[in-house]
Amino acid sequence: MQLLGALGLFLLGMWLMTEGLRIAGGKALEHMLGKWISSRWRGFVAGVVVTGLVQSSSAVTVATIGFVNDGLMSFAQSVWVIFGSNVGTTLTAWLVTLIGFKLDMAAFTSPLIGIGALLKVFSPKVRGQSLGMALAGFGLLFMGISALQSSFSALQFDPASLTQWINSPLLVGLGLGVILTILTQSSSAAIAIILTASASGMGDWELAAAAVIGANIGTTSTALLASLGASAGAKRLVMAHVLFNLLTGLVALCLLPLLTWGLADWLGTASHMPLFLALFHSGFNLLGVLLMLPVEPRMSAWLLSRFRRVNRYTQLDANLAAIPDLALGA
Repeated sequence: MQLLGALGLFLLGMWLMTEGLRIAGGKALEHMLGKWISSRWRGFVAGVVVTGLVQSSSAVTVATIGFVNDGLMSFAQSVWVIFGSNVGTTLTAWLVTLIGFKLDMAAFTSPLIGIGALLKVFSPKVRGQSLGMALAGFGLLFMGISALQSSFSALQFDPASLTQWINSPLLVGLGLGVILTILTQSSSAAIAIILTASASGMGDWELAAAAVIGANIGTTSTALLASLGASAGAKRLVMAHVLFNLLTGLVALCLLPLLTWGLADWLGTASHMPLFLALFHSGFNLLGVLLMLPVEPRMSAWLLSRFRRVNRYTQLDANLAAIPDLALGA
């Protein structure tokens, strides 16, 4: 029950932080995603920066689908935003690794929650209220990470029991990562949970790395849900997102033995695991982007020949309606 409460505290903090940043940063989202993009490089940078600001690749993906659905962004513009958002979401792993585990956040969490709550209640403007949500969420997030660490450390669990039915840490890790991401609807949350569990000594490096790959693949479920009933351009974008994540996941699985070659002794220490996983997560996503440079034009040409049916919309896309600034622009 203690673990369940810690998980709930962590997820609540992640949700408050993401929602607060998403609404408070609506102008930045509108400017960078709707007006600033004119090339593959600028689209990629916009995806990385905006995802780092709102701490959610799912939010950026859903907003981009909304732009495409409403005709405010072309498929060619949007596809590199999605690739950038996959790299931007790796910043969460670094945030958890370098701040959540390295610094003592106990002295900061309560003031952050208090200041955030006061802003939420007393600020006369929506942006101030949203910033208050984000601050309170930030405090709850790190309070949840601390509670998760304590709960995982006290948990009597043998990691070998995970592989007694399926004798493959890779398959078990992949499955855990996908399931965690689908349940939380956030790869950032799933990866933070995986990092916290690995830092507490639960599971070996191979299982943890496979779980990170699974979380990267599982994040496509949010985009798939957002594309239901969407326009042809939005469906093409979701397919590009799925193909990119599957390709990077496959490459990461193939390179995992090489990437971890010679690190077995270093990875034997649980305290090194979060740093390795953060490096691994960033590394295979950046490698996926490099692989996409020659592949993307052909993939885009193939996708543009699919989903030919054109739908006309007379209502605002629900993905944009949740963010006031984006909804107003649409």
